[in-house]
Amino acid sequence: MTAESTGPVESTEPVESTGPAPSEGPAGAAGSDKEPAQEQGTTTRSWLRDHSELGVCVLLLAIGALVLTDALTMSVDIAQRGPIGPRTVPFVVGSALLLVAVLLAVDVLRGGRGEAEGGEDVDLDEPADWRTVLLLSGVFLATAVLIGPLGFPIAGALLFWGSAYALGSRHYDRDPLIAAVLSLATYFLFDNLLGVPLPGGPLMGVI
Repeated sequence: MTAESTGPVESTEPVESTGPAPSEGPAGAAGSDKEPAQEQGTTTRSWLRDHSELGVCVLLLAIGALVLTDALTMSVDIAQRGPIGPRTVPFVVGSALLLVAVLLAVDVLRGGRGEAEGGEDVDLDEPADWRTVLLLSGVFLATAVLIGPLGFPIAGALLFWGSAYALGSRHYDRDPLIAAVLSLATYFLFDNLLGVPLPGGPLMGVI
């Protein structure tokens, strides 16, 4: 006879857990909150990058408002010599800047985009020429400082000559003469014909 075993039989099947699943910790909740914020930030940066021309619109709008404000607050009692006074040109320029800013903003928001520069005559891989930019900035600042004591004829000649030098011209026998002629012509145009008084400086009694 064979003896039958009456002891307990061990089961080899896996036991499924019926308890509640572990809840996510604070780290998981924080990660889920960061994802929408990151997506929103990426979307905003992408929209600004696709509509970067709006920065030009803001710049034109600010310049136009500044020009119009300066034109409207300009005193013209002494300089007015006819129906077209000193306010006319700044008013037209300021209004045109505002109009261009609005039209450009509307075009950009409707999907219009400027075509990328093909680089036919410009090497797009070359870095910016900061030397020329700094030289031109120095010439403009020097003109603003010297126009009072030296007058416009001399300061204007330095402006034209310095700008030509900063842009690469090295004709030392020709550039000063052309700069002097342009400065005197500009002085007579604004002071005598348009009625906009410019400082004459030491040359006031001569010219």
